Amino acid sequence: MEIRYPSGKKYKIESTTNNKLPKKNYLYANRGMTLEEDLNESNQYYLSNKIAVIHKKPTPVQIVQVDYPNRSRAVIKEAYFKTPSTTDYNGVYRGRYIDFEAKETKSTTSIPLKNFHEHQIKHINTVLDCGGISFVIIRFSKTEEVYLLDGSYLIQFWKRMESGGRKSITKEEIVELGYQIPLGIQPRIDYIRIIDSLYYHEKKWKD
Repeated sequence: MEIRYPSGKKYKIESTTNNKLPKKNYLYANRGMTLEEDLNESNQYYLSNKIAVIHKKPTPVQIVQVDYPNRSRAVIKEAYFKTPSTTDYNGVYRGRYIDFEAKETKSTTSIPLKNFHEHQIKHINTVLDCGGISFVIIRFSKTEEVYLLDGSYLIQFWKRMESGGRKSITKEEIVELGYQIPLGIQPRIDYIRIIDSLYYHEKKWKD
């Protein structure tokens, strides 16, 4: 199948030759997993336990060519990514709309603002204006530290960049303004507990 970006550039899909997964050790089961995988597992835990309904938004794709080798099987031969979606995740928790973006960085000192897009910043701002809860979850992959940063701060850093300021958010700023999410087993990334503290003021998690 051939998939292209709106610009026409081909999207390469990496194939895997070995689909067998190694047996997981209890203590190290989640090492090497991406932020998306950890969040998807955490969201499934919330859903199964009727805590929250949070889903990853599907990537909008436009199919332009399909082959039908037989009646019971259709093969997509060419497709394009449509206009980029807004943020990665949305849903409902305790009667309020939840909307957030998830980003990873290999840097140990900052996260580049180029990892975000202007339409995402505008979307986050709109969600906040409408009374929803919007934030970004940032993972420093080398140290496996995960932070929740309220969307209002992300907007401030974006405006700072537009005014000629630095083009990244330093880790020090994230530590100061954000909330570190302790990693666990079930769920792996328990960001709901941070939401309880930050938006419902039920328990103080930040030192």
